[in-house]
Amino acid sequence: MKKIEAIIRPFMLEEVSKALTNFGIHGMTITEVKGFGKQGGYLEVYRGEKREVRFLPKIKIEIIITEDLVDKVIEIIQKTASTGNVGDGKIFVLPVENAVRIRTGEQGLEAL
Repeated sequence: MKKIEAIIRPFMLEEVSKALTNFGIHGMTITEVKGFGKQGGYLEVYRGEKREVRFLPKIKIEIIITEDLVDKVIEIIQKTASTGNVGDGKIFVLPVENAVRIRTGEQGLEAL
């Protein structure tokens, strides 16, 4: 099993989640996060004072899938979340040792 963590722009969430659902991914966790990378931040003026906003709003999508789906899920997220501009986000792939369904106690792939 693998965990996909994708950090994307907030306004891309609906399109990405729809594309993943159409592919057959029905379980995902969405978290509102803030961060920055190469995009950096921006300057804003508040009450006449300039201040730097470094942490930009992003969405983190977390999905646990079987290894055979990793490349296709990455492709779907990359295709639907891309605007072609700096700040589109990142996708991380991590190993998952086990999963347990709390209600039934099922483990491993059966718990997905």
